[in-house]
Amino acid sequence: MCTTCGCGSDEVRIEKTPVPDDQAHAHYHHLHHDESGAHGRIVSLEQDVLAKNQLFAERNRGWLEGRGVLAVNMMSSPGAGKTTILERTIREWGGSIPISVLEGDQATSADADRIRAAGASAVQINTGTGCHLDAHMVAHGIERLKPPRDSVLMIENVGNLVCPALFDLGERARVVVASVTEGDDKPLKYPHMFRVADLLLINKIDLLPYVQFDMERCKALAREVNPRLEILPLSGQTGDGMQDWYRWLASGRFAPAPGH
Repeated sequence: MCTTCGCGSDEVRIEKTPVPDDQAHAHYHHLHHDESGAHGRIVSLEQDVLAKNQLFAERNRGWLEGRGVLAVNMMSSPGAGKTTILERTIREWGGSIPISVLEGDQATSADADRIRAAGASAVQINTGTGCHLDAHMVAHGIERLKPPRDSVLMIENVGNLVCPALFDLGERARVVVASVTEGDDKPLKYPHMFRVADLLLINKIDLLPYVQFDMERCKALAREVNPRLEILPLSGQTGDGMQDWYRWLASGRFAPAPGH
């Protein structure tokens, strides 16, 4: 277990089906807090864990691309509105292409239930004390979900603006969702998350009259961190700007997959 953020290796559940301990994920990026002082061993362990995750990610990517499945990793802080955006996407855009969803949360099946109610297949991955999904969890989720050929797989990551950015899941595109209620300085505070993303969705624009949020400052900070980042303001609640999101998904305007 990670002593800093509590990311555990023994509490992962996929639709209430335990993942064996020797197959569960490890959390590498906080290991420098180990009190043993064995710095060389710790660095080696970090590299081993990252390499193992990357192996599973490439396997996921090959399986998905071989079947024409577009996998999108959606990341954000808790409450930014990922699930609401996905619900509307399924209802309004899902008729043109099959959509299935892997839901990552520490506990409950609430989000997967919402996704199914919206009309899409979903598998819930509960990470226990874990703060992100990894490629091995996603591999098990894909095995249960079985996304059809020529479809879209949405991976809703655990709400966290740090750890999910560090783990390749085998996705084709990375989307970070930031809401106007969180403030316009998130790209400055969490640069790595915005640096690895292909698209920034600025959600809850219907609340702009009621919060202090400088849209242009947020965009400028995001592009300072990542000049190639595309940015789309929208509201998952009202539907404003959602057509731009659907066009982005259909266009394939993402960076090449890692290793390609």
